[in-house]
Amino acid sequence: MITRRNALTLLAGTVPALKLARAADELPITAGPFKGTRESLKAWAVPAWYRDAKFGMWAHWGPQSAAEYGDWYARNMYIQGQRQYDYHVKTYGHPSKVGFKDVIATWKAAQFDPDHNMQLYKKAGAKYFCSMGVHHDGFDLWKSTFQPRWNATASGPKIDVVGMWKKAAYKHGLKFAVSDHLAPSYQWFSVSHGSDKTGPLAGVSYDGIDPAYSDLYHEYPKDFNFASGGNGFTNRGIPDSWKLHYYKRIKDLVDNYQPDLLYTDGGIYYEEYGLAVVANHYNVNAKLHGGHCEAIYTSKTPADCQTGTCVLDLERGVASGIPAEPWQTDTCVGSWHYDKTVFEGHKYKTPKRVVDMLVDIVSRNGNLMLNFPLPNSGALDADELKILDELAKWMAVNSEGIYATRPWKIYGDGPVASAPVAAGGRGSAFNESNRKDFTADEIRFTTKGSVIYAFAMGWPEKQAVIKPLATTSSVAQVKVRNVELLGFKGKVKWTQDEKGLTVQMPAQKPCDHAIALKIATA
Repeated sequence: MITRRNALTLLAGTVPALKLARAADELPITAGPFKGTRESLKAWAVPAWYRDAKFGMWAHWGPQSAAEYGDWYARNMYIQGQRQYDYHVKTYGHPSKVGFKDVIATWKAAQFDPDHNMQLYKKAGAKYFCSMGVHHDGFDLWKSTFQPRWNATASGPKIDVVGMWKKAAYKHGLKFAVSDHLAPSYQWFSVSHGSDKTGPLAGVSYDGIDPAYSDLYHEYPKDFNFASGGNGFTNRGIPDSWKLHYYKRIKDLVDNYQPDLLYTDGGIYYEEYGLAVVANHYNVNAKLHGGHCEAIYTSKTPADCQTGTCVLDLERGVASGIPAEPWQTDTCVGSWHYDKTVFEGHKYKTPKRVVDMLVDIVSRNGNLMLNFPLPNSGALDADELKILDELAKWMAVNSEGIYATRPWKIYGDGPVASAPVAAGGRGSAFNESNRKDFTADEIRFTTKGSVIYAFAMGWPEKQAVIKPLATTSSVAQVKVRNVELLGFKGKVKWTQDEKGLTVQMPAQKPCDHAIALKIATA
């Protein structure tokens, strides 16, 4: 994930219209309703399955998981002073002698059982599942045509990770997604060509300089600005040859695995090349659905998604208000790549935190895609299993207020709802750490037809008061016909007056975490 940087923008660049038109004709795009232009992609619309799904899960898992030492291991092991550099030197050896290519060989996936994992994800409420396709380390997790040596069928565990995940997802009735993090690799991995600045091996080049491994670590021109980490993670200094290679790699992934959702870790990269990626993805999917596109592409750049084109994804963030179009939060229970230490990111979100986020996001017309990072073995750890079990118990009671719902007039009421959403490093992205825990005073709404679901984000003391449903409410004049408490078999007592809808709580709560009132209206 591109998470710990301030300068990584990699937004779509501008190119002359003539170049765009020429590229749209020359790049090999599967025939279908879309062309690789922004104008053509405006005609795309979010499919109903995605609007209804609300909850997806993700295994952010690959060769960087081998060390079990956190996210961006393949980059940070080449940066003297980083804790992962220190760990690498201590555990594997100096990166001038033992590099990431050698770490790949230690990724064994000895307990990888995608069918078992998928059963757990489905039980916990996931309607779609995302496999990593390729991270910034440039290692493809499928039988890759354009990365024949450094892919999961040829190196490491020597299995088709993407293919195995897809088979398991479809077997259990989940939609299938893949994530693409490849485009930044050209700059991100340039540190592998560096060297220590101090110490006994200062000036001794790391193994990335070896031309025998340029298919993994990249080749760079003599004037490449290594000092800035690759020209500061911008579009500057990126050769067209890399852009074309990026396009071919992702086209190969899409053509052979036909994902329902293609997640990109950034915006639509390199303009005509990225637009061709999106168009090809949609056209491949349209061929499977009688000419109608049922696929999703996500972008983290708001401008990409203003009209049709894609779904806006907010990394570790929640949108403010109720956006007109569906959007997505992607986040993790801990660190993006598995971290066995007590350092950054290893402390997992509590089940309550996950439930609070899910309900809040759905009330705002969003979807949540939640990552459970896997260790080297590919088996979920004990803490992750506990979180999944808690989610499964909660979903067994409350899922009808989540799936296939739509936003109400307002998303919520309460102390947090009344306060503005705290901005993160990039607007609504990365704001989740600023958000306060929810209490029973916090209410979130979803709807399904004439039914309103009001979630109290904690167990109310004796009664829940839903103020926006007062008879004198300025939000909406709603006549309540009946109220049920999901998970409670008996009838609840309720009244509706100028103070709100007041519901008396039973002696025992029906579930942990948020409770859902099912409110039938006129």
